[in-house]
Amino acid sequence: MGWEPYKVTYTSDYFQALYEHAVELIRKGLAYVDHQTAEQIKEYREKKMNSPWRDRPIEESLQLFEDMRRGLIAEGAATLRMKQDMQNDNKNMSDLIAYRIKFTPHPHAGDKWCIYPSYDYAHCMVDSLENITHSLCTLEFDIRRPSYYWLLVALGLYQPHVWEYSRLNISHTMMSKRKLNRLVTEKWVDGWDDPRLLTLAGLRRRGVSANAINSFIRGIGITRSDNSLIRVDRLEYHIREELNKTASRTMVVLHPLKVVITNLEDGKVIDLDGKKWPDAPADEASSYYKVPFSKIIYIEKTDFRVKDSKDYYGLAPGKSALLRYAFPIKCTEVIYGDNPDDIVEIRAEYDPSKTSKPKGVLHWVAQPAPGVDPLKVEIRLFEKLFLSEVKFCWLCLLSLLMCVGLESHFLVNVFLALLESRRIGRLAG
Repeated sequence: MGWEPYKVTYTSDYFQALYEHAVELIRKGLAYVDHQTAEQIKEYREKKMNSPWRDRPIEESLQLFEDMRRGLIAEGAATLRMKQDMQNDNKNMSDLIAYRIKFTPHPHAGDKWCIYPSYDYAHCMVDSLENITHSLCTLEFDIRRPSYYWLLVALGLYQPHVWEYSRLNISHTMMSKRKLNRLVTEKWVDGWDDPRLLTLAGLRRRGVSANAINSFIRGIGITRSDNSLIRVDRLEYHIREELNKTASRTMVVLHPLKVVITNLEDGKVIDLDGKKWPDAPADEASSYYKVPFSKIIYIEKTDFRVKDSKDYYGLAPGKSALLRYAFPIKCTEVIYGDNPDDIVEIRAEYDPSKTSKPKGVLHWVAQPAPGVDPLKVEIRLFEKLFLSEVKFCWLCLLSLLMCVGLESHFLVNVFLALLESRRIGRLAG
């Protein structure tokens, strides 16, 4: 993404300091060892009742906490709780748990510890110990701010500035890691790099650059509105802007219809100049690539109609259209197969003088040499992940058949214009 962290740290780096501060809290009478079950803690919080062990002697809590650390107390039999304010309407001040017993080796600390700090205890403490200036959180942590500062004040530690902002919600997709995990594990998508997902892996697979993502984030700014929804079009705009600068183009035909240029001699190939970028400078040779024009070319089936109309700018019998970077062509004959609706090929004449000025411009590919088909490539086409634009209830995802575009991701083999050895970015046309 182009960003270098100043330092990579883990909460486990501070386990010893966190433990020592927990002992300090107990000595100050601001923490105690509790034996209530999770169900009892929930019940007492709802009734704003103190735990029966809340006022136990400090020395007793110190000894029990030491026993917890040494592994002498079973999992679930005791916790260390902060002595906050059980009468506070904010449940995040209701004597939150600071430590739990868990006989599981830690990924970084190994088996040195069997008691582990909770998020509510460790978060603010590590921010302070690392001299973080601004602790950035999403809005759901707003109600945790009183607890964050309570602990730092209780220990006389430095207090970072906490700043909450709304989550990034983008239309037609899901941004929650928990919910994305469900889509992946239940195989509603092809994996974390499914190009319909806005994961970094998915965006990378789509060819989206870090510059485009950073530009998008800078453009949308920050808000505290919990109902904000950014249209995916804005992301696509920044992707296009970046690709216009960095991704060379080529032409591709997804559903080819054969066109025979009758007034071009057999075996003749005309090399034309195609723009690598939309705004390629006319005086720079490196901004162009060679496009072969030969007797047999291919256009999109959808760019030809048997019946013409005033608002149609494609090719039709007796009508002309301009081939991008090439010449105007005029349809002179339509060749049908055994089925009268099956068009095998069309025949056309090209205007080498380019005197005609048709409105329609078609993308196309040609045989690079007589009898040699254009390069065939595999294209994966996809639409947006969800049919619905707005945020919806997560429970609705239980009926994913109704809202996931299951057919929005499919594979097709197509004809591609002749390429030199260069990377394909965004395909033109």
